[in-house]
Amino acid sequence: MTISPLVLGPMMRYVDETSASIWVETRAQARVSVRAGGRDWVGRTFAVHGHHYALVEVDGLEPGTVTPYTLAVNGSQVWPDPASGFPPPVIPTLKPGKPLRMAFGSCRTSVPHDEAGNRTHGVDALRAYALEMASGNGQAWPDLVSFLGDQVYADLTSEQMQQFIRARRDINEPPGEELQDYEEYAHLYSLAWSDPANRWLLSTLPSAMIFDDHDIRDDWNSSLTWKKGMEATSWWHERIVAGLASYWVYQHLGNLSPQERAEDPLWQRIAGHTGETEPDLTAELDSFAERADQDPTSYRWSFCRDFGDTRLIVVDSRAARNLAPADRALLDDAEMAWLDGRMRGGVRHLLVATSLPFLLPMGLHHVEAWDEAVSEGAWGKLPARAAEKLRQALDLEHWGAFQQSFQKVAAMAADVADGNRGPAPETVTFLSGDVHFSYVAEVERSSGSRIVQAVCSPIRNPLPRIMRSLSAVLSYGLGAAAGALAARSAKVPDPPFRWKGIRGPWFDNNLAFLEVAPEGLKLWWQTGVVNNGDHLNPGTERVASVTVAPRAAVKPGVSSDAAAQKDE
Repeated sequence: MTISPLVLGPMMRYVDETSASIWVETRAQARVSVRAGGRDWVGRTFAVHGHHYALVEVDGLEPGTVTPYTLAVNGSQVWPDPASGFPPPVIPTLKPGKPLRMAFGSCRTSVPHDEAGNRTHGVDALRAYALEMASGNGQAWPDLVSFLGDQVYADLTSEQMQQFIRARRDINEPPGEELQDYEEYAHLYSLAWSDPANRWLLSTLPSAMIFDDHDIRDDWNSSLTWKKGMEATSWWHERIVAGLASYWVYQHLGNLSPQERAEDPLWQRIAGHTGETEPDLTAELDSFAERADQDPTSYRWSFCRDFGDTRLIVVDSRAARNLAPADRALLDDAEMAWLDGRMRGGVRHLLVATSLPFLLPMGLHHVEAWDEAVSEGAWGKLPARAAEKLRQALDLEHWGAFQQSFQKVAAMAADVADGNRGPAPETVTFLSGDVHFSYVAEVERSSGSRIVQAVCSPIRNPLPRIMRSLSAVLSYGLGAAAGALAARSAKVPDPPFRWKGIRGPWFDNNLAFLEVAPEGLKLWWQTGVVNNGDHLNPGTERVASVTVAPRAAVKPGVSSDAAAQKDE
């Protein structure tokens, strides 16, 4: 059997009105070409740790068009595979003035899609959606899918990943079943993105991505104590360097617009290379990754895009932290200033995508705020040590556990909603994942923009039932009142506003969608379902939907009646 020169991809990444970025991994140094609409665009590979990649920029396209394409490696067509049974891949440029339609979600494990895999991890909601779209049912395509963290699990590996690890090192030695180096990350990404249905979907649907902790390790940068503990191990340095280096290659590079790529020092090295051999970025990329870990201000992973009258801000909630006790912050000063400059009105919807929910259920928010205060010494040294252990055991490290940052961003959101940063939008909507249950919450306000939190988690990695119960207890019911009392006992300031759940929680594997519509911001969640015992060809089913209707236009400081929320 002939081995394809294409290892992974093509993946449709950044797309605007006239250009598209298509990412691939090849088996060797190669010339990669994309043919669409009778024209050809060519890119050359670059090397990292013996792997070969290319990102081909297809430009000069017509806005609002859908153009089939083929991909060739060294002159031989490798995509699409005529025997795949999937429709031809296409390049879908944005149409000026078209309201945004977007999919989003987080937390997706890479296990087989057979009955055994579905029994332990449920149906992959992304794959079920891919099969639905491949069926040609006439459903409108999203303009983008935003993956909000845990695209891969470097610490909780599957049997397939462990087989690869055992073949190259002693799995009984640290880091054991977890990833060790770049080679293992490359294999993990292959497991995550090589299923034929998902691979086809990602060859057509543009994607944006941001990491969360499991892309590196559980509780990544939760505290200075956690970081020092990791740095004291024999294996962490190689792991964090490999994790960030591979993230730049497999996820971040495709987030960048052509203009942003042109300003990126690593891409400048690739684009400026001359000669017959491909540029080898191994040493530079490893050095870059080490620097990005030690000095978060040296590189920005966050990014911002405008889609007509909707702004999408994607915030790095992990690498940009300041863990120094005196200045502890989820976003360091530079990152906070960057976000502050983009939290502006003058758009219809302001979407803030952060892997960690900004508005946790209030009970859990209060528990995290209390734990942060005690961990940092509010009750003395002995309780601080106990609270740090509790923080790591229960993953108490979301926005609520970084009160300084939470208060600042809450003030920004309220300012935007009150029309103090330009004309108030209809909504300020936070989009998140991470917590392995989905819900919608809203700030209690009677005027200005609606401030909403929408969570979609997991795409495929459901909580065990006992953990679902624990999450519900901590988040809702008595947990909310107990959490508030605990936070006050540690002298934590009250939040600047209150919020409440308006839908959820639900614990299914889900993929969420949003659409800017005349009646408001439409949100819905759908899950994969097995029909007639056919685990390899699941269908989809809608779990919940909400339309966040706008309030009547108001001027800053002028009250208005709350607009009705419509549940469909």
